[in-house]
Amino acid sequence: MPFAIADDGVRLYYEETGSGFPLLFIHEFAGDCRSWEPQVRYFSRRYRCITYNARGYPPSDVPTDPAAYSQQRAVDDALAVLDHLGIAQAHVVGLSMGGFCALHLGLQQPARTRSLVVAGAGYGAQPERREAFRRESELIARAFETEGAAPVAARYAVGPARVQLQNKDPRGWAEFARQLAEHDARGAALTMRGVQRERPSLYDLTAQLRQLQVPTLLVVGDEDEGCLEPALMLKRTIPTAALAVLPRTGHTCNLEEPALFNQLIADFLATVDAGRWAPRDPRSLARSTTGMADDA
Repeated sequence: MPFAIADDGVRLYYEETGSGFPLLFIHEFAGDCRSWEPQVRYFSRRYRCITYNARGYPPSDVPTDPAAYSQQRAVDDALAVLDHLGIAQAHVVGLSMGGFCALHLGLQQPARTRSLVVAGAGYGAQPERREAFRRESELIARAFETEGAAPVAARYAVGPARVQLQNKDPRGWAEFARQLAEHDARGAALTMRGVQRERPSLYDLTAQLRQLQVPTLLVVGDEDEGCLEPALMLKRTIPTAALAVLPRTGHTCNLEEPALFNQLIADFLATVDAGRWAPRDPRSLARSTTGMADDA
């Protein structure tokens, strides 16, 4: 099995498919590298697609020290995969937990990211929801520890933003739920506490986000309630951001609507590669409906 080695010695399992400019995929909490199969099959025809399992997700290592899990560690691990493969710059696509990682990667190492796709990122970010999210994260972590992955997966997979996948694609949802049930319970608990619960709120990063110049595409499902408002905030804050809202879609948007998701990403990457993705035209920021009132 191929592994990249993080700076603390943790082994990170990765897969690569296709050739061309590198395209790095970073998975969500409830997924792993297998979650990107509809995208790898599509994009590997034109890009060098790289997927990997975060620490805590076998066959990557599952360190037992809680200090080994954090938002910063997640960013450092993504960089470790790129460094191991000799990749100086990549397009980066992340979903949920992976979307947070992609965004932080762009903020910290903009030269390493040609573009960012940040999908379904926002849970727990809103200040008024912060403490509730932290409490729920602890409950989920304890459930993984005390019950194991399979019983937790049975409930997690029918959450308010997961039932959309179940309704649209029962076969695909069953595969998602089965893969989640196979996760390492200890790794899931440590990830939930160290990465999910403790990550900084996006609303505390607005000063940095206003300076982000990496081309960014935000993607969110219109029934992914925890991510809608944060997605709007990111759109209004990042000068290079565009926002795509997928109709009748929950959290797992790349699996729920793979054709639409892939087309959105493909068009975005093509525009970026053509050098045609520019920051928002400041004229569009007029406070009035037509802009004429601003001259009065």
